[in-house]
Amino acid sequence: MIGQNTKEELAIILDFLPHGYPFDIRPMHQKTAIAQAIGKNFFTLLELVPKKGEFLQPHQEVYIGEGKRDHIHHIIGKIPLSKLTQTAKVELDFVIEQMVDLNEKKFVDFFNVAGPINTRMHQMELLPGIGKKHTIMIVEERENKPFESFEDLKNRVKLIPDPKKTVIRRIYAELNNEDKHRLFVQC
Repeated sequence: MIGQNTKEELAIILDFLPHGYPFDIRPMHQKTAIAQAIGKNFFTLLELVPKKGEFLQPHQEVYIGEGKRDHIHHIIGKIPLSKLTQTAKVELDFVIEQMVDLNEKKFVDFFNVAGPINTRMHQMELLPGIGKKHTIMIVEERENKPFESFEDLKNRVKLIPDPKKTVIRRIYAELNNEDKHRLFVQC
C-alpha cells in the first residue's frame, strides 16, 4: 500500500491550457497557463503552473521534484478526477495504460506480495473482479513460483479476469475515491 509522505518527482502532462481555464473570469493579464498532469509513480493528479513562455505538450514528461525545475514554475496542488478537462480525461486513459505497461513488474509484484488487510479481507480482494476464490488460487500459485508477467498470471490462475485491466480499473477506482484503501494511487 502507498505511504502517506511519498512525493512525485516526475509527471506526465495530460492537458495544457496556455490561457488558463476558459471559465476563469479574471482579465487575461491576470490569468496564468495551467497544465493538468499525472504523477509518474503514484498516479497523483496535479495542477501545475509552467514557467513563463513554456508551451507543454500532452504526454511530455516534466520534473516536479525538489530543486531546479526546467519547465514547471510551481505546483498548485492535487486535483480530483472530476476537475480534469475533457482532453485530460481522454489522455488519461492512454497514459495510465502506458504507465501500467512500462511498470508491469511493479504490478505483477503486487500479486506476488499482497497480504491480508485484516482477518476478513485480503489486499487482492480490493481489485475489481477478484474475490476470495481468486485470492486463494493466486496465493497458492505464487507459493509454487512467483508470477513473472500479467500473461504468466493469466495462464497459471484459471478464470482470473485480465490482470492488466483489473489493475487499471483499480487505479481509476482510487482516482475516483471509491474506496478508502490505497494500493496504487496516492491521495
